[in-house]
Amino acid sequence: MPTPQETARLEQIKKSWQQKRQITERLGKIKTKIGVYSGKGGVGKTTVAVNLAVTLASQGNSVGLLDVDIDCPNVTKVMGITDKPDYVDGQIIPSEKWGVKVVSMAFFQEKEDEAIIWRGPMIHNAINQFLQTTDWGELDYLVVDLPPGTSDSPLTVMQTIPMDGFVVVSTPQQLANIDAKRCINMIRKLNLNILGIVENYSGEVFGQGAGEDLARDIQAPFLGHMELRAAYRDSSKPTVLLDDDVAREYDAVANAMQNSLKELGRQAV
Repeated sequence: MPTPQETARLEQIKKSWQQKRQITERLGKIKTKIGVYSGKGGVGKTTVAVNLAVTLASQGNSVGLLDVDIDCPNVTKVMGITDKPDYVDGQIIPSEKWGVKVVSMAFFQEKEDEAIIWRGPMIHNAINQFLQTTDWGELDYLVVDLPPGTSDSPLTVMQTIPMDGFVVVSTPQQLANIDAKRCINMIRKLNLNILGIVENYSGEVFGQGAGEDLARDIQAPFLGHMELRAAYRDSSKPTVLLDDDVAREYDAVANAMQNSLKELGRQAV
């Protein structure tokens, strides 16, 4: 007879296997899954994720955007979306705006400034719940806005979602690139793909070129610069829909990212 400890361990293994099977089924109609990731907060990761998703949708792709930054979910704010997802027969039906399907922890907060004070296991369970119950339907791309850093939250996402590759966001400052290297090392230790580096906040204020230096240093593609522009002050809609220069920057980044996917044999086809 197995001991109570052995029985509990077997039940946990069975539960984990069932969760993985359900997640695989939920993501089965998604052709390409892209993580947008950074080594630290404040580098504009969410802004890049949102504008990249909207750019891919404007190119004629079917796109979803999953915000798994559980502590600080900001995707809904940048998207300008307030309609909450529907919940039908135990399934989350994503909200949709600007041609992008959206699911975020922000939809499930009572107050926007509410602090989510959760330990690792609770965050792990929340991420799994999103993945198990969201019905994305058929998508060309799912863009995943990850939590920053190299702790339990991004690790959970990387080990749970079969990502096709990661776009790493940094800024021209030296400290940002040091932190970016940490998250790049995490991606590579997990044997996952880096699609390329994006340098955000480029221009006269913070400088330019450190992102390209980082890309050369780690031998990864450089996807492009995002200049620090006044257009980002307008929060009425994603900036690619407001400013032609920003739209051109993101078109270039999206095309470069798609080339990286093609070289890896992971493009949406």
